Amino acid sequence: MPTALPTRRRLLTLATLLPLHAVAAQAPVRRKVRDQRAAAAASYAAHPAAAAFVAGVVARRALDPDWLHAQLAQARRTEAVRKLVMPPPAGTAKNWAAYRSRFVEPQRIAAGLAFWREHETWLAQAEARWGVPPEIVVGIIGVETYYGRLTGSFRLVDALATLSFDFPPGRRDRSDFFRAELEEFFVLCAREGRDPQTVKGSYAGAMGLPQFMPGSVNRWAVDFDDDGHVDLLGNAADAVGSVAHYLAAFGWQRGLPTHYAVAVPVDAGDRAALLGPDILPSFTAAQFAERGAELDDSGRGHDGLLALVELQNGGLAPGYVAGTSNFYAITRYNWSSYYAMAVIDLAQALRTARDAR
Repeated sequence: MPTALPTRRRLLTLATLLPLHAVAAQAPVRRKVRDQRAAAAASYAAHPAAAAFVAGVVARRALDPDWLHAQLAQARRTEAVRKLVMPPPAGTAKNWAAYRSRFVEPQRIAAGLAFWREHETWLAQAEARWGVPPEIVVGIIGVETYYGRLTGSFRLVDALATLSFDFPPGRRDRSDFFRAELEEFFVLCAREGRDPQTVKGSYAGAMGLPQFMPGSVNRWAVDFDDDGHVDLLGNAADAVGSVAHYLAAFGWQRGLPTHYAVAVPVDAGDRAALLGPDILPSFTAAQFAERGAELDDSGRGHDGLLALVELQNGGLAPGYVAGTSNFYAITRYNWSSYYAMAVIDLAQALRTARDAR
Protein backbone atom coordinates (compact mmCIF):
# COMPACT_ATOMS: atom_id res chain seq x y z
CA MET A 1 0.00 0.00 0.00
CA PRO A 2 1.49 3.31 -0.98
CA THR A 3 2.64 5.51 1.88
CA ALA A 4 1.16 8.73 0.29
CA LEU A 5 -2.01 9.17 -1.68
CA PRO A 6 -2.13 11.46 -4.70
CA THR A 7 -3.00 14.99 -3.59
CA ARG A 8 -6.65 15.10 -4.72
CA ARG A 9 -7.39 11.61 -3.32
CA ARG A 10 -5.65 12.47 -0.08
CA LEU A 11 -7.80 15.59 0.43
CA LEU A 12 -10.96 13.65 -0.29
CA THR A 13 -9.96 10.90 2.11
CA LEU A 14 -9.10 13.35 4.88
CA ALA A 15 -12.42 15.12 4.35
CA THR A 16 -14.24 11.84 4.89
CA LEU A 17 -12.30 11.25 8.11
CA LEU A 18 -12.98 14.77 9.56
CA PRO A 19 -16.04 15.28 11.75
CA LEU A 20 -18.91 16.85 9.84
CA HIS A 21 -18.85 20.00 11.99
CA ALA A 22 -15.16 20.54 11.09
CA VAL A 23 -15.90 20.27 7.37
CA ALA A 24 -18.80 22.73 7.70
CA ALA A 25 -16.58 25.16 9.58
CA GLN A 26 -14.25 25.37 6.61
CA ALA A 27 -17.03 26.51 4.24
CA PRO A 28 -17.13 30.19 5.36
CA VAL A 29 -13.36 30.36 4.99
CA ARG A 30 -13.54 29.06 1.44
CA ARG A 31 -16.38 31.49 0.62
CA LYS A 32 -14.38 34.38 2.05
CA VAL A 33 -11.39 33.48 -0.12
CA ARG A 34 -13.61 33.27 -3.20
CA ASP A 35 -15.23 36.62 -2.36
CA GLN A 36 -11.82 38.24 -1.89
CA ARG A 37 -10.62 36.89 -5.23
CA ALA A 38 -13.81 38.10 -6.94
CA ALA A 39 -13.45 41.56 -5.41
CA ALA A 40 -9.83 41.78 -6.52
CA ALA A 41 -10.84 40.79 -10.02
CA ALA A 42 -13.63 43.39 -10.10
CA SER A 43 -11.42 46.21 -8.78
CA TYR A 44 -10.14 48.84 -11.17
CA ALA A 45 -6.77 49.05 -9.43
CA ALA A 46 -5.14 46.79 -12.01
CA HIS A 47 -7.20 47.79 -15.04
CA PRO A 48 -4.91 48.39 -18.06
CA ALA A 49 -6.22 51.93 -18.53
CA ALA A 50 -6.13 52.91 -14.85
CA ALA A 51 -2.43 53.79 -14.70
CA ALA A 52 -2.67 56.09 -17.73
CA PHE A 53 -5.82 57.68 -16.33
CA VAL A 54 -4.18 58.40 -12.97
CA ALA A 55 -1.05 59.79 -14.63
CA GLY A 56 -3.14 62.15 -16.73
CA VAL A 57 -5.19 63.37 -13.77
CA VAL A 58 -2.04 63.94 -11.72
CA ALA A 59 -0.47 65.94 -14.54
CA ARG A 60 -3.57 68.05 -15.20
CA ARG A 61 -4.98 68.46 -11.69
CA ALA A 62 -2.05 67.79 -9.34
CA LEU A 63 -4.01 65.26 -7.28
CA ASP A 64 -2.23 62.69 -5.10
CA PRO A 65 -1.57 59.58 -7.23
CA ASP A 66 -1.70 57.25 -4.20
CA TRP A 67 -5.12 58.64 -3.29
CA LEU A 68 -6.37 58.17 -6.85
CA HIS A 69 -5.10 54.58 -7.01
CA ALA A 70 -6.73 53.86 -3.66
CA GLN A 71 -10.08 55.19 -4.90
CA LEU A 72 -9.94 53.14 -8.10
CA ALA A 73 -8.97 50.06 -6.10
CA GLN A 74 -12.29 50.36 -4.28
CA ALA A 75 -14.35 51.04 -7.41
CA ARG A 76 -16.30 48.10 -8.77
CA ARG A 77 -17.60 47.22 -12.21
CA THR A 78 -21.39 47.40 -12.03
CA GLU A 79 -23.37 45.42 -14.58
CA ALA A 80 -26.61 47.28 -13.84
CA VAL A 81 -24.92 50.50 -14.95
CA ARG A 82 -23.83 48.92 -18.22
CA LYS A 83 -27.39 47.77 -18.91
CA LEU A 84 -29.06 51.04 -17.99
CA VAL A 85 -26.82 53.17 -20.22
CA MET A 86 -27.93 51.24 -23.31
CA PRO A 87 -30.48 52.92 -25.65
CA PRO A 88 -34.08 51.65 -25.79
CA PRO A 89 -34.81 48.80 -28.21
CA ALA A 90 -34.94 49.79 -31.86
CA GLY A 91 -38.43 50.70 -33.00
CA THR A 92 -39.61 51.97 -29.60
CA ALA A 93 -42.12 54.71 -30.41
CA LYS A 94 -41.82 58.06 -28.66
CA ASN A 95 -44.96 59.12 -26.86
CA TRP A 96 -45.13 62.68 -25.57
CA ALA A 97 -48.45 62.22 -23.77
CA ALA A 98 -47.17 59.21 -21.84
CA TYR A 99 -43.88 60.92 -21.04
CA ARG A 100 -45.65 64.08 -19.83
CA SER A 101 -48.00 62.14 -17.56
CA ARG A 102 -45.03 60.86 -15.52
CA PHE A 103 -44.16 64.39 -14.40
CA VAL A 104 -47.22 66.61 -14.67
CA GLU A 105 -49.45 64.90 -12.14
CA PRO A 106 -51.08 65.93 -8.83
CA GLN A 107 -48.56 64.47 -6.37
CA ARG A 108 -45.54 66.00 -8.07
CA ILE A 109 -47.32 69.34 -8.38
CA ALA A 110 -48.13 69.25 -4.65
CA ALA A 111 -44.51 68.43 -3.82
CA GLY A 112 -43.34 71.24 -6.09
CA LEU A 113 -45.59 73.77 -4.41
CA ALA A 114 -44.24 72.69 -1.01
CA PHE A 115 -40.65 73.05 -2.29
CA TRP A 116 -41.49 76.50 -3.69
CA ARG A 117 -42.97 77.66 -0.38
CA GLU A 118 -40.04 76.36 1.66
CA HIS A 119 -37.37 77.91 -0.58
CA GLU A 120 -39.21 80.97 -1.86
CA THR A 121 -36.49 83.40 -0.74
CA TRP A 122 -33.73 81.59 -2.66
CA LEU A 123 -35.93 81.24 -5.74
CA ALA A 124 -36.69 84.95 -5.72
CA GLN A 125 -33.00 85.81 -5.33
CA ALA A 126 -32.09 83.49 -8.22
CA GLU A 127 -34.68 85.14 -10.46
CA ALA A 128 -33.43 88.59 -9.54
CA ARG A 129 -29.85 87.62 -10.33
CA TRP A 130 -30.20 85.44 -13.42
CA GLY A 131 -33.71 86.12 -14.73
CA VAL A 132 -34.93 82.51 -14.49
CA PRO A 133 -38.51 82.29 -13.14
CA PRO A 134 -39.01 80.25 -9.95
CA GLU A 135 -41.40 77.84 -11.64
CA ILE A 136 -38.75 76.86 -14.21
CA VAL A 137 -36.18 76.10 -11.50
CA VAL A 138 -38.78 74.19 -9.47
CA GLY A 139 -39.90 72.38 -12.62
CA ILE A 140 -36.37 71.17 -13.39
CA ILE A 141 -35.76 69.90 -9.86
CA GLY A 142 -39.17 68.22 -9.95
CA VAL A 143 -38.50 66.40 -13.21
CA GLU A 144 -34.95 65.50 -12.24
CA THR A 145 -35.40 64.08 -8.73
CA TYR A 146 -38.99 64.62 -7.54
CA TYR A 147 -37.61 67.24 -5.13
CA GLY A 148 -34.94 64.98 -3.71
CA ARG A 149 -36.93 61.76 -3.48
CA LEU A 150 -35.13 60.11 -6.41
CA THR A 151 -31.50 61.21 -6.43
CA GLY A 152 -29.99 57.81 -7.31
CA SER A 153 -28.58 54.92 -5.32
CA PHE A 154 -25.42 54.09 -7.29
CA ARG A 155 -22.00 54.83 -5.87
CA LEU A 156 -20.71 57.38 -8.35
CA VAL A 157 -17.17 56.03 -8.21
CA ASP A 158 -18.54 52.65 -9.39
CA ALA A 159 -20.83 54.09 -12.05
CA LEU A 160 -18.24 56.43 -13.53
CA ALA A 161 -15.41 53.89 -13.40
CA THR A 162 -17.59 51.29 -15.10
CA LEU A 163 -18.55 53.65 -17.91
CA SER A 164 -14.98 54.92 -18.17
CA PHE A 165 -13.21 51.58 -18.42
CA ASP A 166 -15.94 49.06 -19.30
CA PHE A 167 -18.37 50.95 -21.51
CA PRO A 168 -20.72 48.38 -23.06
CA PRO A 169 -20.58 47.54 -26.75
CA GLY A 170 -23.66 47.98 -28.90
CA ARG A 171 -23.86 51.77 -28.90
CA ARG A 172 -21.60 54.74 -29.61
CA ASP A 173 -18.62 54.57 -27.27
CA ARG A 174 -18.74 57.43 -24.74
CA SER A 175 -15.98 56.19 -22.47
CA ASP A 176 -13.90 59.34 -23.11
CA PHE A 177 -16.76 61.50 -21.84
CA PHE A 178 -17.13 59.42 -18.69
CA ARG A 179 -13.39 59.40 -18.02
CA ALA A 180 -13.50 63.18 -18.12
CA GLU A 181 -16.41 63.08 -15.67
CA LEU A 182 -14.58 60.61 -13.41
CA GLU A 183 -11.67 63.04 -13.34
CA GLU A 184 -14.03 65.90 -12.49
CA PHE A 185 -15.57 63.76 -9.76
CA PHE A 186 -12.19 63.20 -8.09
CA VAL A 187 -11.41 66.92 -8.37
CA LEU A 188 -14.76 67.74 -6.77
CA CYS A 189 -14.28 65.30 -3.90
CA ALA A 190 -10.74 66.50 -3.22
CA ARG A 191 -11.83 70.15 -3.19
CA GLU A 192 -14.89 69.62 -0.99
CA GLY A 193 -13.27 67.06 1.31
CA ARG A 194 -15.72 64.30 0.40
CA ASP A 195 -15.06 60.59 0.49
CA PRO A 196 -15.58 59.39 -3.11
CA GLN A 197 -16.71 56.02 -1.82
CA THR A 198 -19.78 57.49 -0.12
CA VAL A 199 -21.19 59.80 -2.81
CA LYS A 200 -24.27 58.37 -4.54
CA GLY A 201 -26.24 59.38 -7.58
CA SER A 202 -27.59 58.14 -10.90
CA TYR A 203 -26.27 55.26 -12.99
CA ALA A 204 -24.80 57.84 -15.38
CA GLY A 205 -22.94 59.77 -12.67
CA ALA A 206 -25.32 62.67 -11.98
CA MET A 207 -25.76 63.90 -8.41
CA GLY A 208 -27.86 66.01 -6.11
CA LEU A 209 -31.29 67.63 -6.29
CA PRO A 210 -30.67 68.97 -9.82
CA GLN A 211 -28.66 65.93 -11.03
CA PHE A 212 -25.55 67.76 -12.20
CA MET A 213 -22.72 65.73 -13.69
CA PRO A 214 -19.44 66.30 -11.80
CA GLY A 215 -18.08 68.53 -14.56
CA SER A 216 -21.21 70.66 -14.41
CA VAL A 217 -20.83 70.95 -10.65
CA ASN A 218 -17.25 72.18 -11.07
CA ARG A 219 -18.11 74.63 -13.85
CA TRP A 220 -21.57 75.99 -13.01
CA ALA A 221 -22.67 75.08 -9.49
CA VAL A 222 -22.67 77.97 -7.02
CA ASP A 223 -22.36 78.35 -3.25
CA PHE A 224 -25.56 80.37 -3.21
CA ASP A 225 -25.84 80.71 0.58
CA ASP A 226 -22.13 81.55 1.02
CA ASP A 227 -21.42 78.81 3.57
CA GLY A 228 -18.10 77.93 1.95
CA HIS A 229 -19.25 74.72 0.26
CA VAL A 230 -21.24 73.67 -2.79
CA ASP A 231 -23.76 71.01 -1.75
CA LEU A 232 -26.35 70.09 -4.34
CA LEU A 233 -27.83 67.25 -2.32
CA GLY A 234 -28.33 68.62 1.18
CA ASN A 235 -28.55 72.34 0.42
CA ALA A 236 -31.57 73.51 -1.56
CA ALA A 237 -30.18 77.06 -1.78
CA ASP A 238 -27.15 75.82 -3.70
CA ALA A 239 -29.36 73.63 -5.90
CA VAL A 240 -31.69 76.53 -6.77
CA GLY A 241 -28.87 78.94 -7.51
CA SER A 242 -26.95 76.39 -9.53
CA VAL A 243 -29.92 75.53 -11.79
CA ALA A 244 -30.58 79.22 -12.48
CA HIS A 245 -26.90 79.93 -13.09
CA TYR A 246 -26.61 76.96 -15.46
CA LEU A 247 -29.56 78.12 -17.59
CA ALA A 248 -28.21 81.66 -17.69
CA ALA A 249 -24.81 80.36 -18.78
CA PHE A 250 -26.53 78.64 -21.71
CA GLY A 251 -28.35 81.73 -22.91
CA TRP A 252 -31.52 82.09 -20.85
CA GLN A 253 -33.08 85.49 -21.57
CA ARG A 254 -35.07 87.28 -18.89
CA GLY A 255 -38.76 87.66 -19.77
CA LEU A 256 -38.65 85.64 -23.01
CA PRO A 257 -41.28 82.89 -23.47
CA THR A 258 -40.03 79.35 -23.94
CA HIS A 259 -42.29 78.65 -26.93
CA TYR A 260 -45.30 79.69 -28.97
CA ALA A 261 -48.25 77.80 -30.38
CA VAL A 262 -47.91 76.96 -34.05
CA ALA A 263 -49.88 75.24 -36.81
CA VAL A 264 -47.46 73.33 -39.00
CA PRO A 265 -47.31 73.66 -42.81
CA VAL A 266 -49.58 71.40 -44.82
CA ASP A 267 -46.86 70.88 -47.41
CA ALA A 268 -44.57 68.03 -46.34
CA GLY A 269 -41.50 69.65 -47.90
CA ASP A 270 -41.98 72.90 -46.00
CA ARG A 271 -42.60 70.98 -42.79
CA ALA A 272 -39.46 68.91 -43.30
CA ALA A 273 -37.39 72.03 -43.97
CA LEU A 274 -38.50 73.63 -40.69
CA LEU A 275 -37.92 70.41 -38.75
CA GLY A 276 -34.44 69.95 -40.22
CA PRO A 277 -32.46 71.87 -37.54
CA ASP A 278 -34.42 70.04 -34.80
CA ILE A 279 -34.38 72.01 -31.51
CA LEU A 280 -31.83 74.60 -32.64
CA PRO A 281 -33.58 77.96 -33.26
CA SER A 282 -32.84 78.71 -36.92
CA PHE A 283 -35.78 80.60 -38.47
CA THR A 284 -37.37 84.00 -38.01
CA ALA A 285 -41.12 84.39 -37.58
CA ALA A 286 -41.24 85.67 -41.18
CA GLN A 287 -39.47 82.54 -42.43
CA PHE A 288 -41.98 80.40 -40.55
CA ALA A 289 -44.76 82.23 -42.38
CA GLU A 290 -43.02 81.82 -45.74
CA ARG A 291 -43.00 78.06 -45.16
CA GLY A 292 -46.68 78.03 -44.23
CA ALA A 293 -46.29 77.69 -40.45
CA GLU A 294 -48.90 79.78 -38.63
CA LEU A 295 -47.70 81.24 -35.33
CA ASP A 296 -50.01 82.70 -32.70
CA ASP A 297 -50.15 86.47 -32.19
CA SER A 298 -47.24 86.50 -29.72
CA GLY A 299 -45.15 84.31 -31.96
CA ARG A 300 -45.64 86.50 -35.01
CA GLY A 301 -44.14 89.38 -33.06
CA HIS A 302 -41.15 87.39 -31.82
CA ASP A 303 -37.85 89.15 -32.42
CA GLY A 304 -35.38 86.32 -32.72
CA LEU A 305 -34.98 82.82 -34.08
CA LEU A 306 -37.34 79.90 -33.60
CA ALA A 307 -37.24 76.11 -33.92
CA LEU A 308 -40.12 73.93 -35.01
CA VAL A 309 -40.27 71.25 -32.33
CA GLU A 310 -42.11 68.00 -32.98
CA LEU A 311 -43.48 65.89 -30.11
CA GLN A 312 -44.50 62.44 -31.31
CA ASN A 313 -47.45 60.67 -29.69
CA GLY A 314 -46.98 57.04 -30.58
CA GLY A 315 -49.56 56.10 -33.18
CA LEU A 316 -51.44 59.38 -32.84
CA ALA A 317 -50.72 62.67 -34.57
CA PRO A 318 -47.68 64.54 -33.22
CA GLY A 319 -47.84 67.90 -31.50
CA TYR A 320 -45.76 70.95 -32.39
CA VAL A 321 -44.48 74.11 -30.72
CA ALA A 322 -42.22 76.91 -31.88
CA GLY A 323 -39.30 76.89 -29.46
CA THR A 324 -37.36 80.03 -28.58
CA SER A 325 -33.78 80.33 -27.33
CA ASN A 326 -35.11 79.75 -23.80
CA PHE A 327 -36.56 76.42 -24.90
CA TYR A 328 -33.14 75.62 -26.32
CA ALA A 329 -31.46 76.65 -23.04
CA ILE A 330 -33.52 74.03 -21.17
CA THR A 331 -32.44 71.38 -23.65
CA ARG A 332 -28.81 72.13 -22.74
CA TYR A 333 -29.70 70.67 -19.36
CA ASN A 334 -30.98 67.51 -21.03
CA TRP A 335 -30.74 67.24 -24.82
CA SER A 336 -34.37 66.28 -25.37
CA SER A 337 -37.36 68.30 -26.53
CA TYR A 338 -39.59 65.95 -24.52
CA TYR A 339 -37.62 66.73 -21.37
CA ALA A 340 -37.76 70.48 -22.00
CA MET A 341 -41.50 70.41 -22.64
CA ALA A 342 -42.12 68.33 -19.49
CA VAL A 343 -40.20 70.92 -17.45
CA ILE A 344 -42.19 73.74 -19.07
CA ASP A 345 -45.57 72.08 -18.57
CA LEU A 346 -44.79 71.18 -14.95
CA ALA A 347 -43.62 74.75 -14.39
CA GLN A 348 -46.85 76.13 -15.85
CA ALA A 349 -48.95 73.79 -13.71
CA LEU A 350 -47.03 74.92 -10.63
CA ARG A 351 -47.47 78.61 -11.49
CA THR A 352 -51.20 78.13 -12.14
CA ALA A 353 -51.71 76.23 -8.88
CA ARG A 354 -49.71 78.77 -6.88
CA ASP A 355 -51.51 81.78 -8.35
CA ALA A 356 -54.88 80.14 -7.60
CA ARG A 357 -54.13 80.01 -3.87
